[in-house]
Amino acid sequence: MLLSGRVAIITGATRGIGLSIAKLFIAHDAIVYVNGRDEKQVYAVVDQLNNENEQAKPLIFDVSDDRCVKDAFQQFYKQSKRLDVLVNNAGVLDDALIGMVKKDQIAKTFSINTFGALYTSQYAIRLMSRKKSGAIINISSIIGNTGNSGQAVYSGSKAALIGITKSLAKEVAHLNIRVNAIAPGFIDTDMARSIPEKMFQERLDSIKMKRIGYPEEVANCALFLASALSSYVTGQIIGVDGGMLI
Repeated sequence: MLLSGRVAIITGATRGIGLSIAKLFIAHDAIVYVNGRDEKQVYAVVDQLNNENEQAKPLIFDVSDDRCVKDAFQQFYKQSKRLDVLVNNAGVLDDALIGMVKKDQIAKTFSINTFGALYTSQYAIRLMSRKKSGAIINISSIIGNTGNSGQAVYSGSKAALIGITKSLAKEVAHLNIRVNAIAPGFIDTDMARSIPEKMFQERLDSIKMKRIGYPEEVANCALFLASALSSYVTGQIIGVDGGMLI
């Protein structure tokens, strides 16, 4: 078991990539705090994940609200005096051509995709620094690396997350806290399935491996970055994209 005794918080863990990461971490004996904004949904996922050992626990808060994040981490600290892994997975996709982008779209996208990761990392680092050990994994996107037509806001938010990853990695390396990011390509999630059929096919055709990726494949990379297998890896952006070209 690669994560025995480790405690992890995974944001946006009620579906898609976040849920797959939660399942895999639990399979490797981690205690996982499942985050989401919808209380009923979070508790339903916790019930789904828990078998005999009750390794999944709810942690309900909105990553875009700094006060909610602070309160949630205070609540978390009362339950668990340690934090080993933070996965900043919560994200939103709201595409529009630049001429059609509205101010509230920009605010919402950056508040969840970018600001949320800063808020949670701030409190996570305080906890991890107590024992001078920890791993933060930010879920960015291939779009954050390459950009894409009609996705200036989304790509900007994910590119910012890459910059945050590299900067935090340098800032906290002396504390033995590692900060890395995963940049998934086209992954089979509700978000991917929500785009128009023509665009879906275009994205599929751009992948050299000729298939869509699976959330479990991103989770495998997250497991590597969370475990001792990556003990000397920090400040890296790892693409999980099947050779996708944009």
